[in-house]
Amino acid sequence: MSGGAVAHAPSRLVRGLILGTVGLVFLVPLIAMVEFTLRAGLSGGYDLHHWSDLFQSGLTGEYRPVLVALGNSVGLAIGTVAIVLLLLVPTMLLVHLRFPRLRRTLEIVCILPISIPAIVLVVGLAPVFSVVARLVGSGVWTLAFAYGITVLPFAYRAIQANIDGVDVRTLSEAARTLGAGWGSVLLRVLVPNLRRGILAGAFIAVAVVLGEFTIASLLNRVNLQTALVVVSKNDPYTAVILSLMALVVVFLLLIAIGRLGTVRRPAQGTPRSAPAQTPIPSPTGARS
Repeated sequence: MSGGAVAHAPSRLVRGLILGTVGLVFLVPLIAMVEFTLRAGLSGGYDLHHWSDLFQSGLTGEYRPVLVALGNSVGLAIGTVAIVLLLLVPTMLLVHLRFPRLRRTLEIVCILPISIPAIVLVVGLAPVFSVVARLVGSGVWTLAFAYGITVLPFAYRAIQANIDGVDVRTLSEAARTLGAGWGSVLLRVLVPNLRRGILAGAFIAVAVVLGEFTIASLLNRVNLQTALVVVSKNDPYTAVILSLMALVVVFLLLIAIGRLGTVRRPAQGTPRSAPAQTPIPSPTGARS
C-alpha cells in the first residue's frame, strides 16, 4: 500500500455512484418543492408571483406570526447550544480526564434520548414543565431544556469523536506542569484543539432545533415548524417557500462545520525558517 491509500477503498466510479445516488435522494424532493412554488395556480404555467408576494409583503400581516416563531426558534437554538457548551462539553472532558470508568455510563445516558419516542419524552417531561412553569414561568424559552436532552445523542457523538482523536490527557498534563490552572487548560488548550467537534455539535444542535415540531406541538409552544403548519393550512405555497429557506439555512450551517473547523496548513511552497545552527568550535578554541 503506497501513498497513504486505504485498503479495499472503493474505486472512483463506485464513489461517484454512491454520491450521485445520495445526492439524487436529497435533490428530488427539493426540486419538487421549487416546482410547486413556481406554479401559477389553476390557470397553469409557472411564474414567480408566490415568491414576489411573500417578499413584497415583508412577512407582515397574516405572516407576522412566522417572524415571531422564527425568533422563538433562534432563541431556542441559542439556549440549546449554551446547554451543550456549558454543561455537556465540560462534563465529557471531566469524565475523560478524571473519571474514565464513568465514560460508558455517560455514553449510555447521552445516547438514550434517541431511542425514546417523542410522545414518551413529552409525557415524561410534562410534570417537570409544570414545576418549571410555577417557578420561572411558561415562556417558550423553557423548551430549551427539552431540546437540550433531544440533541444529546448528536452532540455527544460529534464531540466524543474529536476527543478520541486528540491526546487530551497529555495536553492537559503538559499545561498543568507549566503552571496553568484548570480554567486556562480548558479555555486555552482543550477547547482550541476540540473546536471542530464542538462546532459540529453546536451546528447539529441548531439544525435539530430549527427542524423540531413534535415536542413544541405537543407542549403547545410556538416555533418555526408549528407556525409553518398553521401557514400551510391557508397558503401552502408560502409554507413551502419558507421551508425551502429554512433548509438553505441548515445546509449553510452544515457547510460551515467543515469550513470553520478545518485546520489551516501552510502552503507547500512556503519557505520555512532555517533552524539555528550551533557554532562549531575549532581545534584552537575559536568558534567558526
